[in-house]
Amino acid sequence: MPDSPEFPRRTALRTMAGAALAVPVLAGPLAGFASAASPLWHPDPVKDGLKAFEGVEADRGGLHPDRKYVVVEGDHYRFNIWRDDRDTTGGGDRQRTETKGMVQNGSALKMRDGETWALSYEMFIPASLHGTSRFTHIFQTKTPATNHGPWVTLDLVRDGGTEMISARAYANPGSPSIAAAKLAPLRDKWITVEWTLTPGDAGAAACVLRGGAGPGAPVVAQGRKTGVKLPDEGDYVRPKWGIYRSVESASADVLSTYLLFRNYRAERK
Repeated sequence: MPDSPEFPRRTALRTMAGAALAVPVLAGPLAGFASAASPLWHPDPVKDGLKAFEGVEADRGGLHPDRKYVVVEGDHYRFNIWRDDRDTTGGGDRQRTETKGMVQNGSALKMRDGETWALSYEMFIPASLHGTSRFTHIFQTKTPATNHGPWVTLDLVRDGGTEMISARAYANPGSPSIAAAKLAPLRDKWITVEWTLTPGDAGAAACVLRGGAGPGAPVVAQGRKTGVKLPDEGDYVRPKWGIYRSVESASADVLSTYLLFRNYRAERK
């Protein structure tokens, strides 16, 4: 798997031991999971493993059967990607290592039009995972039956010399940002992402980005947008996590790298 000098196991344990959960600073629709006593989905990587998801999408062409793309490391999931990986879509112009969906006790949880869902997770972005001039999604939402979307995404983007992390209404004209922050201060540590999503042809999406682990970590960006294209199209909206990116960005930004996730939570409001 890709080297990870930025995140040795002992550092991971120290980071996890030192993560503090404090009183949340927000209320209302951007409060995330501050009051969620019993979420519908809160997988344990050790107990649930990859059964926490509907499936894994990586090396779908079977080009690298020796590689491990999504693995459990202690209390978190590690998503690996190599610069020579290629997905079966796009004519060889993209690559992906993603998990899709949320499974609890063997059943998939489904977000449908008119429902409001809160999703939260912690994420570790290493220095080797760059913002790019073309698309790099590290979270996306799609409709399984039609394969339409992505609707709402979390992207790593580059504007000249500045790399940003941006929650976006990706399917709306111009893919407007919902909340964005500079990427550099958020690398090489656990950060928290909180979504509030209401699917629909004209749905709503809110996002909070926190600069540390847990609901009490300082907010670095937040926003909410209505009129968001997020339809279930008679099926359901399914979240996906991992790295899905174009290889047509600058080669210096498409490196072998990884992404870590832990403390997934989902609740229907």
